[in-house]
Amino acid sequence: MVGEAERPSSDTGPLDGVTVLDASRVLVGPFCTMQLGDLGAEVIKVERPGAGDQTRTWVPPAFGEGDGAESAYYVSVNRNKRSVQLNLQTEAGRAVFRDLAREADVLVENFRVGKMAEWGLDYGDLADDNSGLIYCGISGYGEWGPDRDKPAYDIMMQARGGFMSFTGVEGGPPVRIGVALADIGAGMYATQAILAALLERELGDGDGQKIDVSLLDGQAAWTSYMATNYFASGESPGRMGSKHPNIAPYRAFETADGYVVVACSSDPFWPPLCAALDRPDLAADERFETNEGRVRHRDELDAELEAEFAERTTAAALDALESHDVPASHVRDMEELFDDPQIHARDMVAEAEHPTAGTVRFPGSPMHFSRTPTTVRRHPPAAGEHTEAVLREYGYGDGDIAELTERGAIPERERTQE
Repeated sequence: MVGEAERPSSDTGPLDGVTVLDASRVLVGPFCTMQLGDLGAEVIKVERPGAGDQTRTWVPPAFGEGDGAESAYYVSVNRNKRSVQLNLQTEAGRAVFRDLAREADVLVENFRVGKMAEWGLDYGDLADDNSGLIYCGISGYGEWGPDRDKPAYDIMMQARGGFMSFTGVEGGPPVRIGVALADIGAGMYATQAILAALLERELGDGDGQKIDVSLLDGQAAWTSYMATNYFASGESPGRMGSKHPNIAPYRAFETADGYVVVACSSDPFWPPLCAALDRPDLAADERFETNEGRVRHRDELDAELEAEFAERTTAAALDALESHDVPASHVRDMEELFDDPQIHARDMVAEAEHPTAGTVRFPGSPMHFSRTPTTVRRHPPAAGEHTEAVLREYGYGDGDIAELTERGAIPERERTQE
């Protein structure tokens, strides 16, 4: 374990030297490419001229004010990138994109299925000039199957993917999980797949490959033990609030002034829980001696525990539980979470200076390396902030840039280049 004095100081991550061409927008793709950027990759974000990524307009809230403000949503998934505005509706824009892809290690896109092929920018088109390219396409339903052309949004995927059938309180309406779980889940799977493909390329013959990730597939995979519970029993799990179908007690209990969450995840925690509540009779009750018994007699158990916690404040309940080494917590809001000394000790609050929006803050990377740490090297870029700088790196001169502007491939340049 890396201690405080042993924290690595390198400013290059494990993907230093890897170039990612990011043709994605909104959440699922940008979340994937942000992780790759945190790991040290050079990420070039390609945005449409004008507004750029749709999330730039998803305000409030925002950092900064006026024309220089930056959407908090956009900031959440776009650090460690450079932004190039490129009109892929034009052949000149697509030609530039091909030049960028020719030098890239990884390409990530989440256009409608078939759109990149329509533009001549699919894997088969680009791999002819870059056999080592790892091309990751992310979509709602994947590139094959009867629903490949249907639109997909996170709340739809949480519903169609089964999550809303078991999220929420018993007898209540279906509830979406509070963050865009379908997008973030697919973004994580895309990142895993890309890292595996990079490793395979290095260990193999140097050839890349195409990766296909879908939101629906990710949701189906994330149903995890809820799915296997169904396969084993033939019964679909329903909404249970914070309860767990296989463990008891493992839920939130209402106290006199709030809630406390108890995670009695194994039998050794049961006697200390009973001692913390001063209920030796519960510990002696054969119905509750094992987890299987507690699950089978959940209703009787819940009635006993609910009455006990209702008589205690949250602070008193937590004090008693923690003094008996019973895993427990109150339900924190964002302010409490990001004021937590443990969160700060783990560098899970990060920030960057934005040229117009001022200081922007966001959750740090949860990936901690002993030798090649993740870093925040770049602020979430303004739309097209690096268009000219990147083009020059790829051999475009003043005349080329002027011609691209005239042909509508890039917008009129703004002198915000780094």
